[in-house]
Amino acid sequence: MGGMVAQEVVARRPDLVNRLILCGTSPSFGKPDGDWQRDFIASRTAPLDAGQTMAELAAMLVPQMIGPGSLPEGVTLASHCMAQVHPATYRRALQALVTFDRRASLADIHVPTLLVAGEHDRNAPPAVMQKMAEKIARSRYAEMHGIGHLQNLEAPEEFDALVLDFLANPGTVH
Repeated sequence: MGGMVAQEVVARRPDLVNRLILCGTSPSFGKPDGDWQRDFIASRTAPLDAGQTMAELAAMLVPQMIGPGSLPEGVTLASHCMAQVHPATYRRALQALVTFDRRASLADIHVPTLLVAGEHDRNAPPAVMQKMAEKIARSRYAEMHGIGHLQNLEAPEEFDALVLDFLANPGTVH
């Protein structure tokens, strides 16, 4: 959800942003209408409703988010972090997630922007992020091969190299 928060900040307070990095995100979540929101939330909260802990939920969800090239230590860290989230916070985050829509704001982003996608990201697929990059005038798109949704944890050295290169050369579009 960090990429969605970043999109919200640049939309509401563009004066605070001089460079933007969007990783494993999308400009909106899900379909534009229908009952999918209720079904999505119910499927994600059903384990908690059945008495499972956030640690048990993390053990189920994190493996679905990673790619085959993931660093095992990063996957362990991701599971640990998700296990620390309070269930009520998780439920509220899901509610916010399904209502997010900044598709119309992409063309208003006027700062150098790096978009990083994981080849195996099912939450924010590369095709979605490529379309985002096409709508942001000063953008650069990068795809991490063998990686899923948790790019900075799955392949920290490759991720950091992309970020550091962008920060050193923000105006270069690749």
